[in-house]
Formats: sequence, structure tokens, C-alpha cells
Amino acid sequence: MTFETIFAGFGGQGILFAGKSIAYAGMIENKNVSHLPSYGPEMRGGTCNCHVIVSDEPVASPIIVEPTALVAMNAPSFDKFEGQLVPGGKAIIDSTLISRDAERTDIDVYKVPATDMANKMGLPKLANMILVGKLVKETGMFTFEELKGAVTKLVPASKPELLENNLKTLEAGYNYEG
Repeated sequence: MTFETIFAGFGGQGILFAGKSIAYAGMIENKNVSHLPSYGPEMRGGTCNCHVIVSDEPVASPIIVEPTALVAMNAPSFDKFEGQLVPGGKAIIDSTLISRDAERTDIDVYKVPATDMANKMGLPKLANMILVGKLVKETGMFTFEELKGAVTKLVPASKPELLENNLKTLEAGYNYEG
């Protein structure tokens, strides 16, 4: 089992935390993990991305050329990485911010209005975690309980409201049918 996922969007959307959540879940489950964030000038609102590999086998390189999954939180990211997905790959996209359909017919696309959902929940900064929940559901890389355990360890115990909100949005994404 090897999952190679690219998380991509604008700086400030929580792309790096989303990738870190998946990488941490892999570590907890004793998988081989690689986490390669890219966040130079992107932190100022440009595009940023994060490559995460979770595998039963040793990971030779942290760079993903042909991802098995893509989490795209904006149109420029979907434009950039859609063509790199392997045939049969899964694209989890924020349909609030990405209006176009996929150009490819050999990938599975899951449109999740994550930004709208997060806003309606009163948690506008957690659209990323809605998409993480959907990613885990559609790939089966972890159970929901395994993902929940990783996020519980990542969020500081001194901020219980952050943990509750992250878990609420993960669940919303995991259970989203659309």
C-alpha cells in the first residue's frame, strides 16, 4: 500500500497542516512517511503545496511525480496538478473555489464545497480539514478513528476548542456525499 498525495492551494488555507495531519497519521500507524512542504513566498497568498507519501515500503524520494491523490483548494492548484495524477487517481477539490470540471476522464473527482461548508459551520479556516476527511474516506488510507487519533495528538491539549472544531470538520468531510 502506497499513497502519494499532493495538497495544494493558497498560503493561509491550511495546506501544510492538512498534509501534516496525514503524515502524522501514517507515523502513528507505523507506516513509512515522507512529508515535503513548499512554503516560500507562497505564505503571502501565492500557491503552496505539500507532498505526502504514506507507504508500507521504504520511501525512496519525497518528491511526487505522479500522485495517487490530489487535494486542491483553488483553481490554479487544480490546473497545475490535475495532469500529474495517475490514471485512476483521486482528486478531492473545493468546489466553492474551483468551478471547472476536470479535463481528464480517467480520474475520480470528488467535488466538495468545503469553503461553504466551513463558513456555514462558523469555522471558515477549517475547509482544509473537511477535504482531509473526504480524502481519507475515498482512499481508505486510514480509518476515521486513526485520522482522529492523529489530529488529537497534533492539536495542542491547551486548546481543546481547536481540537473539537478540527474533529467536527473532519467528520463533515468524511461523511459528505455529493
